[in-house]
Amino acid sequence: MIVKVRDDRGRELLFGATPQRVVSLVPSDTLSVYELGCGSVLVGRTDYCELPESVKTLPSVGGTKDARFEAVMDLAPDLVIANQEENTRALLEQVAQAGVRVFVAFPKRAADALAHLARLARIFRVERDVAVRELVRRGYQALRASESERATKRPLRVFCPIWMDPLMTVHSSTYISDVLAVSGGANVFADRERRYPLAADLGRARPVPEEDLAGRDVRYPRVTLDEVVERNPELVLLPSEPHPFTDIDAEVFRRLPIDAASRGAIVLTDGKDLSWYGSRTVDALPRVRALIDAHRLYS
Repeated sequence: MIVKVRDDRGRELLFGATPQRVVSLVPSDTLSVYELGCGSVLVGRTDYCELPESVKTLPSVGGTKDARFEAVMDLAPDLVIANQEENTRALLEQVAQAGVRVFVAFPKRAADALAHLARLARIFRVERDVAVRELVRRGYQALRASESERATKRPLRVFCPIWMDPLMTVHSSTYISDVLAVSGGANVFADRERRYPLAADLGRARPVPEEDLAGRDVRYPRVTLDEVVERNPELVLLPSEPHPFTDIDAEVFRRLPIDAASRGAIVLTDGKDLSWYGSRTVDALPRVRALIDAHRLYS
C-alpha cells in the first residue's frame, strides 16, 4: 500500500514502503521518531539532537543551519526530515535534487504540532499501534483541556524573549506564541512584526516598505527594554533555548518597572517545552499551562 503524505510546503510525498534509513535535521523530530517506537530507522542527526540520550551514538551531519550535504548523503538516507525554519533551503533542495525524499515541517500552532506527529506516524506506518494512538490521543486531550481552561480565565500578559543581545521575541504567528496562548498566556508582542533594517526595528530609522521585504521573516522582532516596559508583562519567561538565559539575564528584567518584576514573576524555564513540537507537545502543554497558572496566584 502506498502512503501519501503532504508536507508543510504543500508537496505530496509517496511512500511505497516504510523508510529504513532516516536522517533527522530537527531535534524535536528526532525525539518524536524515537517516541513513535521507530528510533531504529534513524541513521543520522544534528549536533543539537540530544534526546533521547541514545541518539548521541548516531553520527552527526552538523548543525541545523549548517548541516553538510556530503555528510547527509554518505548515510544513504531514503528520507530526510527537515524544518522550513530551522534548516537552510539550499541544503534541502540539494538533497531533494539528489533523489532523496525530504519531508519539511513548519508548524505554527500547537494543533499543527500534533497533526505533524500523526503524519510521522503514518509515514512509519505505526498509526494503529496502541502506544502511538495513546500518545496522539493524550496530545489532543491536553490541547482540548488547555483550550477549555483558557476560555474561563483572563489571559496572563507574558513576555517570552528568545535572544538577549539583541533582545528578540516572537510574533503571534509562531509556535511559541501559540503554545503560550493555548496555555493561558497573552504574548505582549503578539502584534509586533520585525522591521528592517535593525535600526528600524529599534525605532531609530524608517523601516523598509513592506513591498520591499522580499519574503523576509518578520515573526521575530528585535525589541528594546523600553518597549518591554511599555507593554508591561505580568510574567517574563526566560527559556533555556535557543538562547540559554541565565539568572544574570533575569536580573535585567527584575530591575524594570513592570508588573512581572514587582510580582516576582521573572522565571527561567525549559525552552524545549515552548519550542519543540511533536511528541514533546503532548506533555509540554500541561506543564506550560501549570507554569502560567502558578503565577496567577502572585499579587
